[in-house]
Amino acid sequence: MSENPLKVLERLDPEFLGHVENTSKFALADGVLPKRFKLLIAMVLDASVGAVQGVKTLAQAAIQAGATKEEVTEALRVAHYISGVGAVYTAAPAFKELF
Repeated sequence: MSENPLKVLERLDPEFLGHVENTSKFALADGVLPKRFKLLIAMVLDASVGAVQGVKTLAQAAIQAGATKEEVTEALRVAHYISGVGAVYTAAPAFKELF
């Protein structure tokens, strides 16, 4: 996996980075929705806004949390339904590297 894009904040504003990391842990923790589902939701949101690296990173994390390749690719159908074909074109390069 590539370097965390927020790593620069360790030097610039470590307190803020701590808040961001705590929010991430809170949002993505297992709860009523399993962590893998939450990561898939985040992945399709990144696909919807054009964040290729985010799609790749979140898909990898979802797989590590137990998501299957089929769950990852099926989740993209939801992004396509809501956000259109741009989400598909965003996810395709990330999926190419992963799969």
